[in-house]
Amino acid sequence: MDPTRVDLSALPVVEIELSRLSSVCSPRTSGEDPDHVETLLSAEWDLPPILVHRPTMRVIDGLHRLKAARVRGDTKIQARFIDGTESDAFVLAVEANIRHGLPLSLADRKRAAVQIIGTHPQWSDRRVASATGISAGTVADLRRRGGEGGNEARIGRDGRIRPVDSSERRKLAADLIRNDPGLSLRQVAKQVGISPETVRDVRGRLERGESPTPDGNRRLRTKQHPLTLTEPDLGHELDQERIVVLERLKADPALRLSEVGRILLRMLAMHSMDGQEWERILHGVPPHLYGVVAGFAREHARVWAGFADHLEHRATDLAAR
Repeated sequence: MDPTRVDLSALPVVEIELSRLSSVCSPRTSGEDPDHVETLLSAEWDLPPILVHRPTMRVIDGLHRLKAARVRGDTKIQARFIDGTESDAFVLAVEANIRHGLPLSLADRKRAAVQIIGTHPQWSDRRVASATGISAGTVADLRRRGGEGGNEARIGRDGRIRPVDSSERRKLAADLIRNDPGLSLRQVAKQVGISPETVRDVRGRLERGESPTPDGNRRLRTKQHPLTLTEPDLGHELDQERIVVLERLKADPALRLSEVGRILLRMLAMHSMDGQEWERILHGVPPHLYGVVAGFAREHARVWAGFADHLEHRATDLAAR
């Protein structure tokens, strides 16, 4: 099983007795959050099924839903089963907990990355980063600190095997982008032999006036530019637990009672749409405006990514104090 390519929504839903389930080995080291459990107990809609590793009966995703079910006195809960190794199940647990519901803390995500580097040393930094919700640079730093050096090649998020040192290919990609800015990410990636996300990173570095390689961040020009963000996934419904978290944010006085907080809440609510709504908007864009709207969308994505990076860096600084 490739844990990064499992379509969880396609798995059948079954009812299972709570007494059969185990909650050990969660990536959430702080355990359940009582406030989040209370929020789930007061939810007026059905919560998503939990995710269970069939060989061990461990709950991979849904510890708070499990706790809420026990508090209500339920004897059964809806679940989806996945098979595979325990290490792959842990990857799925981390991915599930960073993408919806109550997000993992930055410290938990870093600990998870260290564990995944140990169990999946052949994975690229970007693939580990995608699974844990931290930057590829942070993964690379964790790998160096742990002495996990050097496979000559690693497997990327697209399943392709690439050499670890891609400096020369990054430089080739930079030359292609400079010579023909209209080339798509995939066109450049195919010609050079790197992933589209690496090309996106190279393009972002050039726009910010940096070297195309991570080890050469010398400024080439002074123009500043926001960072990049991956495209939204239009194929999945908005998870109900994320709605619960958004409702908690709306009720938080620190946000609700300040002008800046209310602006942030409106922005978060505006982007909290399910896949069908995104598809409806996508198909409503007139063909002659595809390029213009894509430019605005990419620019806003870069701003959101920069915003997220700043927040994570502040969280890291606070945790270090």
